Amino acid sequence: MIHELKKIIQHAIINQQKGLKNVLASVVFLEGSSYRKPGVRMLISEDLSTVGAVSGGCVEKEIIHRAKSVFLDNQAKIITYDGRYRLGCEGILYILIEPFYIENEFLNQFSKALKNRESIEINSFFIKNDDAIGNFGSQCVFQHQETHSFYEKFTLQTKNEISLFTQILKPAFRLLIIGGEHDAVKLCKIAANIGWEIDVITSTKDPKMLTDFPGANSVIGETPETIQFENIEENTAIVIMNHSYVQDLKYVMQLSNYQPKYIGILGAPKRGERLFNELFELKPDLNPDFLDAIYTPAGLHIGAQTPEEIAVSIIAEIMSVFNKKEPFSLRNLKGKIHQ
Repeated sequence: MIHELKKIIQHAIINQQKGLKNVLASVVFLEGSSYRKPGVRMLISEDLSTVGAVSGGCVEKEIIHRAKSVFLDNQAKIITYDGRYRLGCEGILYILIEPFYIENEFLNQFSKALKNRESIEINSFFIKNDDAIGNFGSQCVFQHQETHSFYEKFTLQTKNEISLFTQILKPAFRLLIIGGEHDAVKLCKIAANIGWEIDVITSTKDPKMLTDFPGANSVIGETPETIQFENIEENTAIVIMNHSYVQDLKYVMQLSNYQPKYIGILGAPKRGERLFNELFELKPDLNPDFLDAIYTPAGLHIGAQTPEEIAVSIIAEIMSVFNKKEPFSLRNLKGKIHQ
């Protein structure tokens, strides 16, 4: 959810430049079940515009209404929302509403953490009461233990009744797309919409620009013989969509020097069989784990036909692999969705 916080911070800065105050609403505790879990956040501007959400849309109006006092007195507060009678979610949300101001030093540390793909810890201090006003708030802890509060007036005071919610925000999931055609653009767009960090490798014979791939972090032209892959073995999926069997084979050979967790390759099943056979011939000592990481044809079998639908099937497969879930319809699930 690092991408959600990033979006909140970007809009908070815009509001500050307009001279508007911000408050941040964070779900810090849950009794029972709810649409979303503790750690979700929503930014509220002084003009009552919002960014983000803490539910499916049912809770937000009340949060906005009850946040008005925070704009007036700059005092953080805790509110509860009982969804058992209004949402059917069988849960009570505890929501911390606090002033939110982005200082330059905090922004520098946050930007550095994003660039270096570092985890960020957020600690929120609160009490389990409704409409409680007091010294509550959140602090960001960066990799080198540098700590920044979300607003200047908050100072940590340890008391018996104070509760702590800690959240570790991991670096954004990374998708490496190898290919520059129309279907690669569609995959990039949809992956960007869910907050993934996308890098694109295109052919040097048909170079593309960053503007050709909305939502991408970078676009480079490279050859499979010379490229050096970096940081692809953790939290990164690779999708090869060159529409060229020869190029695909060359990229897979280069990737065989690493151990990524997912390599998706477009193409028919017979094309995949041919690729595996030639891999064994060219490199008979291949690590079996590397072969297990190759998914071709890429994507789940959901009847996808258009480039957009194929992109959805590929993204769903990537999520199932990294979350270690066997795909099936949720209506067949017995028990909780999130274990």
